[in-house]
Amino acid sequence: MSRLTLYFFLALVMTGLSACSQPPDCSRVDIFCAGLVTTTEGLNDHAFNQIVWDELQIARAADWVDEIAFIETTASPDYSKNIDVFALDGYDLIITVGMGLRDETLQAADRYPDTFFIGVDQAGGESHPNLLVVTFPEDQAGFLAGVLAARMTQSGHVGAVCETSGIESNWKTCEGFRNGVAYIDPKIQTDVHYRSGGSREKLFVDTAWGQETGQKLISGGADVIFGVGGGTGQGALLTAAEAGIYAIGAERDQFYALPEARPVLLTSIVKQPSPRVQRLIRSVRLGEAKGGVYPGRLWLAPYRNSTITIPVEIQEEMKTILQALESGNLRTNVPVEFPK
Repeated sequence: MSRLTLYFFLALVMTGLSACSQPPDCSRVDIFCAGLVTTTEGLNDHAFNQIVWDELQIARAADWVDEIAFIETTASPDYSKNIDVFALDGYDLIITVGMGLRDETLQAADRYPDTFFIGVDQAGGESHPNLLVVTFPEDQAGFLAGVLAARMTQSGHVGAVCETSGIESNWKTCEGFRNGVAYIDPKIQTDVHYRSGGSREKLFVDTAWGQETGQKLISGGADVIFGVGGGTGQGALLTAAEAGIYAIGAERDQFYALPEARPVLLTSIVKQPSPRVQRLIRSVRLGEAKGGVYPGRLWLAPYRNSTITIPVEIQEEMKTILQALESGNLRTNVPVEFPK
């Protein structure tokens, strides 16, 4: 069962006095309501859930939204019913995050054509006039991680532990990693392992598989590990921390999301949905929103670990490569078409 948490705001009702107002009627055309359905990782995930909630609070403070709320999902089978809660309550905009909610968001966009949806990090689905999808250049994220891994390896052997290759964003990230390593030195051994055959319930949360696969890579000689795919990828980072070898995080700033990995964490290649989400919220409120795909950006998390020396020239090279990727002057050579 999901835990529904609603944040209602106090409204000033007369000069010098304030009173708690009744929750607004979101079915009214003059009241704009926006809700967030989180992943099972919850609101304080140091990633999309938390960032999008912050964006909603900013929109509320700027009077772009009259009412905001979130539903914190505790089990993946509840995703669809949690979306239904907001839709049936008359919410104008519903935001969902992550590939784990992509199918449910697509289905909801069909069921509720008069409601707008923003799907953050949900590439590869069908287009809908009421669905605005924020995507990221995953191949570039992986490429950056590959460059850093190639620069930092001492054994000449690096590895990536990735969620299923059946999800386009995972495949692009990890093939980008492969190509990033080769860009620096094609002689470096690069092993990329995808989770396959697992249950949907463990999608992005198969920490045990991530740990086991990370251990296999380390036993085989890899001395830099890249973990991709939520909790699945985090399992590999945990194994790297136990073994005392370098790790690179993905999607979110793993320094905060996974403190256990801090001693070996070089950096994280972070997907940044703001300020894009803020702009889309405004476009929906103004009646200017059009269904389609909208680009987010990447961010290199700071090199915080004082016990790990990353030469300044490598740090500068990472900045230069990120800029070259963003400008289109450098290509990752990951195929644009996702192999079905």
